[in-house]
Amino acid sequence: MAENRKTRKKVVITCAVTGSVHTPSMSPYLPVTPDQIAAEAIAAAEAGASILHLHARDPNDGRPTADPDVFMQFLPRIKRATDAVINISTGGSSLMSLDERLAISVRAEPEMCSLNMGSMNFALFPALDKPTEWKHDWEPKLLEATRGTIFKNSFADIEAILTRLGQGCGTRFEFECYDVGHLYSLAHFRDRGLVSGPLFIQFVFGVLGGIGADPENLTHMKRIADKLFGGDYSFSVLAAGRRQMPMITMAAAMGGNVRVGLEDSLYDGRDLAKSNADQVRRIRTILEALALEVATPAEAREMLALKGGDRVAF
Repeated sequence: MAENRKTRKKVVITCAVTGSVHTPSMSPYLPVTPDQIAAEAIAAAEAGASILHLHARDPNDGRPTADPDVFMQFLPRIKRATDAVINISTGGSSLMSLDERLAISVRAEPEMCSLNMGSMNFALFPALDKPTEWKHDWEPKLLEATRGTIFKNSFADIEAILTRLGQGCGTRFEFECYDVGHLYSLAHFRDRGLVSGPLFIQFVFGVLGGIGADPENLTHMKRIADKLFGGDYSFSVLAAGRRQMPMITMAAAMGGNVRVGLEDSLYDGRDLAKSNADQVRRIRTILEALALEVATPAEAREMLALKGGDRVAF
């Protein structure tokens, strides 16, 4: 038993601070301005998150934005205040072009970026069924727009991201797989030499249009990843909404890593989470109760073969 404890990898906690899924009317605690995003990210890192997954929002009304100038109002502040790995989204939103989605990462050359492994229906419109007093006109319009649009990440798009950021900037990726086919797409890029290990794969559950947040689906995704990648990968799990904590707890028990944050769920238990740090502390308590150790940023960098925070452009 002592030998098993020594060889068990520490658990990496990622915190997705704001995202582009939820809107300001859904929670008063959703960070919107650069000041709020910076403060929430720093607090999450202090609570134990070693990776910070970041989007930007228009500080005037909270809508998702890809404007690099907005990102640069909080990225340097987070880097100065923490040693956490900064992971910038290349997803943005389904209404952004590829060039818009990549603009900040090409400029900032981060250690890590997220990369959705395929085009998909990314449906947010069911949120319209919940009674809400909307603060901004754009909120219900954006949600309704997802009924008739797709999130586009074609093979050509993925090739461009891997080339421009991976080869061009030394950035490594959190490969976001929303369904089993995305694992096979990742294996395709690995086989072509555009992706090299160790891979960090994020299994994403509970987004309408992707695989459901069921325990059976987690074991299936893990089984297929094992088949395709053997021991040359690490996996993490995120789950939308109320399935967040149960699914990531199961992932940790299976040897995986975990992701929390207000991008994925607005709740801490039955109540609205008052901060991202609340969710980090919640999962850290669970991990420690399972006798699992939380990875530091330095340990996460070593596990994922990242280039280091001193080699980013901000």
